[in-house]
Amino acid sequence: MTRASRALIAAALIGFAAMGGEALGADFCRGVERGKASWYGAAHHGRRTANGERFDRKALTAAHRSLPFGTRLKVTNERTGRSVVVRVNDRGPFGGGRVIDISQSAALVIGLLGVGKVVLTRL
Repeated sequence: MTRASRALIAAALIGFAAMGGEALGADFCRGVERGKASWYGAAHHGRRTANGERFDRKALTAAHRSLPFGTRLKVTNERTGRSVVVRVNDRGPFGGGRVIDISQSAALVIGLLGVGKVVLTRL
């Protein structure tokens, strides 16, 4: 291993430690994740989700990039303090720095308009 490679690895480890492990979702290892959320509805209604079922905008479901299908999450809107329990049945979001996309019905329950800050708690 070259000196430059060792220096690069050391810098990455120092940066990771300085962020408290957030780069790998260390909070979620403890069952909690914070970030931005949005919702999806009519445009996707009836289309197949990543797990093969049809998306129902009236169901309490969500898209998450890495959690196993079927995982139940409590999603709490930081602005309103309201929560809803959703089931992961799709993959995403893949843009906008969001951690989760929830169904239209779930967004209505917690008062999420557009994009908002949420806390995810794994159940």
